[in-house]
Amino acid sequence: MASQVTSIADIIEPEIWVPYMQERTAQKSELIQSGLVETDTRYNDLITRGSRTVQMPFFQDLSGRSQGLSETVPLATKKITASQDEAVVQRRGDAWSSQDLARALSGADPGGAIADLVADYWVRDMQTTLLLMLKGIFASTTMVNEHVKNISIADGNAAAASNLISSGAVIDAFSLLGDRLDAFAGIAMHSDIYWELEKQNLIEFLAPAEQGATPIRTYRGKTVIVDDTMPKVAGGTSGFIYTTYLFGNGAIAFGEDPMPMGEFNQQIAVEYDRDILAGQGFLTNRRHFLMHCKGVRWQGVVAGQTPSDAELETAASWVRVMERKNVPIAALRTNG
Repeated sequence: MASQVTSIADIIEPEIWVPYMQERTAQKSELIQSGLVETDTRYNDLITRGSRTVQMPFFQDLSGRSQGLSETVPLATKKITASQDEAVVQRRGDAWSSQDLARALSGADPGGAIADLVADYWVRDMQTTLLLMLKGIFASTTMVNEHVKNISIADGNAAAASNLISSGAVIDAFSLLGDRLDAFAGIAMHSDIYWELEKQNLIEFLAPAEQGATPIRTYRGKTVIVDDTMPKVAGGTSGFIYTTYLFGNGAIAFGEDPMPMGEFNQQIAVEYDRDILAGQGFLTNRRHFLMHCKGVRWQGVVAGQTPSDAELETAASWVRVMERKNVPIAALRTNG
């Protein structure tokens, strides 16, 4: 009787594994769990239309002053103005060999272990995509002047208290949206910034809804996300400049094609193959998704089939199309 070997193809059934992996990605993402990213099936549908970008028209708010009534002069009519938001679709993928998956395949539930490993990978990768987008967005002309509070200096080693994060600095960032007092729901920061706030005794902890869960960190009532992928760049002459992001619930729209198709209407979300001569298995995972800051239009040029990192972080690729107060994101730059 010939020897038999359990392969990836025996473990993964795409129609079951892909939704599970996507669900695990969402569960593991602090950004999604925080409320910053809003997932909605409407965005899923937009991705399946086949273009590099997605058009999202919207009506602008009514403006002007009401008119005084008169018995002889009729009311003058006004019009409602439409504008258009636009998102760029991300089409990305990666591949792994069986050697890379050896640890996963040794588990009691190999398929679940692989899904967890891949989900962790996509959480990190999608967060990188978001941070590249935010870098470009906050550098754009329409955002840098009204959504960024910068108290940092190039000579970070000479920074004074006025250049560091503080309660006053964060309030100044909150105030960028004027009378929208409750616009922000969370704040994402580098761990260096978090520990500075801890020194200032400004972090509070809320008891979680579920018994035994980790306490929820808050700052001035806002959910705190701590992640060392948050921007930390060298100062112009010394030290570092940190960017802390403030955001409202659902500021970022997210949608995904649950099972993208390739040639001959064949699903390509997950595929597997094996080199029998090398005794090596391969797993590929492709994801087509939309991640968009509501109210900030994509106007960049996509040279390939999906935007490159350089295109995402380019300031000229973005323009705010909604009124400032309707775009609940802000950036605070400090030296620590």
